[in-house]
Amino acid sequence: MKKSITLALLFLSVFAFAQQKTIDEKVEALIKQMTIEEKIGQLNQYTGDNAATGPITINPNKQAEIKKGLIGSMLNVLGTKYTRQYQELAMQSRLKIPLLFGQDVVHGYKTTFPIPLAEAASWDLEAMELSARISATEAAASGIHWTFAPMVDISRDPRWGRVMEGAGEDTYLGSKIAYARVKGFQVNLGDVNSVMACVKHFAAYGAAVGGRDYNSVDMSNRMLWETYLPPFKAALDAGAATFMNSFNDLNGIPATGNSYLLRDVLKGKWNFQGFVVSDWGSIGEMVSHGYVKDNKEAALSAITAGSDMDMESNTYRYNLEKLVEENKVPIALVDDAVKRILRKKFELGLFDDPYKFCNPEREQRELNNPEHTKAAREIAAKSIVLLKNERDVLPLSKGLKTIAFIGPMVKSKRDNHGFWAVDLKDIDSSYIVSQWEGVERKVGKRTKILYAKGCGVESKSKEGFAEALNVASQAEVIILSIGENWNKSGEAKSKSNLQLPGVQEELVKELQKTGKPIVILINAGRPLIFNWTADNMPTIVYTWWLGSEAGNAIADVLFGDYNPSGKLPMTFPRDEGQIPIYYNHFNTGRPSINEDKIYKSAYIDLPNSPKFPFGYGLSYTTFEYSNLKLSKKEMKNNETITVSVNIKNTGSVKGEEVVQLYLRDKVGSVVRPIIELKDFQKITLNRGETKTIEFTIDNQKLSFYNNALELVSEPGEFDLMIGSSSADIRLRDSFELVN
Repeated sequence: MKKSITLALLFLSVFAFAQQKTIDEKVEALIKQMTIEEKIGQLNQYTGDNAATGPITINPNKQAEIKKGLIGSMLNVLGTKYTRQYQELAMQSRLKIPLLFGQDVVHGYKTTFPIPLAEAASWDLEAMELSARISATEAAASGIHWTFAPMVDISRDPRWGRVMEGAGEDTYLGSKIAYARVKGFQVNLGDVNSVMACVKHFAAYGAAVGGRDYNSVDMSNRMLWETYLPPFKAALDAGAATFMNSFNDLNGIPATGNSYLLRDVLKGKWNFQGFVVSDWGSIGEMVSHGYVKDNKEAALSAITAGSDMDMESNTYRYNLEKLVEENKVPIALVDDAVKRILRKKFELGLFDDPYKFCNPEREQRELNNPEHTKAAREIAAKSIVLLKNERDVLPLSKGLKTIAFIGPMVKSKRDNHGFWAVDLKDIDSSYIVSQWEGVERKVGKRTKILYAKGCGVESKSKEGFAEALNVASQAEVIILSIGENWNKSGEAKSKSNLQLPGVQEELVKELQKTGKPIVILINAGRPLIFNWTADNMPTIVYTWWLGSEAGNAIADVLFGDYNPSGKLPMTFPRDEGQIPIYYNHFNTGRPSINEDKIYKSAYIDLPNSPKFPFGYGLSYTTFEYSNLKLSKKEMKNNETITVSVNIKNTGSVKGEEVVQLYLRDKVGSVVRPIIELKDFQKITLNRGETKTIEFTIDNQKLSFYNNALELVSEPGEFDLMIGSSSADIRLRDSFELVN
């Protein structure tokens, strides 16, 4: 009996010791048991059979390979039913290493939020963190461990379709948003309401030549470090678990095989401890780049550079073992990649319970959570940008007797969902609120709403014009909803022509002739060009693609239950010929001032200025800026300056204003932008209320990268500007940085 008790106590003490092992110790113990084939399996990711977000890959041996431990991760497996089925296969493998399930949860899972570019227009970091948290909660409840988001690529070219997936053109704003979104997705990593974030695309993908997806990028390292890398560093500082490399080559070397990016910067200088996954097939695509001759060389290049997991190109699966045998790839490189992946699986708690994310009851509860719907509606309203309201047509009166609701987007549901919405085939899409439904619910039976499609989104036919004009003639006000379809912005959706498609602008012209008040709604995933409408129509609302609560949110804004507060995160061009166009450009030796074109840096046929500038957006109220004060006019490197300013709501309704602080370094060892966003605050003011807000200027806000890639701040004079947009500066002052 005593012997049995002793053995039991010994077992318990050993078990307790095992429980006390650190994750690194557990990873080391596990990897010692793994064969080379099992190690390579952890680096191998396949798509499921439910859906695909890339070229379809057929693999009839998928289930057998999982049982053998030859697959470490899967994407596009949706729902607890299917993730459990695949995980059960993994538990039949020799070492029972659980699978990771990833998915492009970019702006929502079931509950969809505004596309990321639209959300960026809210300039509301708390709202963006909340939308990521809700997205994570729903995805995790459906068996997902990992989202391929956020995309933090800076882009100055709206021809690039993937601008809809990011935060726009500005590095400072983009960095703040990257941090917020990572925090939202990950919350408490390992908790059943969190997913791992995957920061993409590393790096400089948003600068693809000509705005053409997958194209080359060529830039100085100074531009890379100053403009394109900071959002990635901000995401890393927020604790991002994983990174994804980009499709493009950077200065002649594909990012997938770019040791400078992955080894020297990410895993070296930044000490990133997570793992890097390739974008879909990007390891094998280095052959097409002309950087390697075959998949074997591609595998060698990628693993050497620091790409840990191969998404859907099978280059590691079929080549890596041979490369190790030939001593071309040290086993230590493979082990490092495997350890990074295993560490995340331990951190998620999958070794303790492989099915912890496979709870059908939680799945049903979270996918039908009314609080998620409420948040989606509020965030969608915050993302709407009021571009014009010259005759105060908005907000509309709820006492209107008749409204003509016209246009090809009025009754659409799928378009509101936006690109990158998760395709949940088992769920009815009726929960997506159309604009028609939103307005109908808002006004109830007291207002008659008349409908006419008018035209198709891309159709050249004008057959529907007559019906639209007839409907318009019977109404007090016209709401005209136009734009582009959901699948015209996104991955592989680059466009050379950004004009309103089809005959939509001709429909605008015909309806304008009625003399009726018209509210234009523009639905899009990127900045579009609509010059005639912008010049001739007094009331324009940019609604983007706002997600599952789009219709309700638009109605809230149209009828004044929410006062629009969105500000543009990207510059809107007048013409494609201006692209790339962005607010924080360098000056030239011959700047065009007040559109002077005589031997100046200017177009002879077009103004340099954009149609709508970065940071622009109107409200139903007005704001007065006054009493700008600086705590000092000189500062040293280790000091700060406090900037205070009074903001007063001078209109008749409560409103929100994004107060923007810009700086200009007047003289530098390298030329500096004419204006740079360095801080902002979004504040709410009641009618007649005044608030004093403060900003702090420190050395970091004055620093830039010189040609030696040193982050420096140089003594000299700085212009300080406070305004409502990059082109609407209300107050100015200056200060000096001294030694």
